[in-house]
Amino acid sequence: MTTALIYLVVMLLVAAVVFLLAAVVFGRGEELAPLPPSSSPTRLPVRDITGDDVQKVRFQLVLRGYKMSEVDWVIRRLGTEIDGLRARVAELEAERETAG
Repeated sequence: MTTALIYLVVMLLVAAVVFLLAAVVFGRGEELAPLPPSSSPTRLPVRDITGDDVQKVRFQLVLRGYKMSEVDWVIRRLGTEIDGLRARVAELEAERETAG
């Protein structure tokens, strides 16, 4: 009986050492470090945003919904793109009126 008890204690100690060694080597299960507060994993093309690009946008979920800074960034980018497109349309229309 004492041999079985000693065997069990030794096995528990070996399992504990293996677990601790694995925890030190592989970490505690963290995936990646959190992003800095001002950055965002949300992506849009630098130029020529299409409807597909907008439909593919995904935001991080936080406690109360989407992360506001990401939503604000996308809205600013889309606003800038729309303003640029409208300026280009106005420029082309002005050229057409002067040529025609």
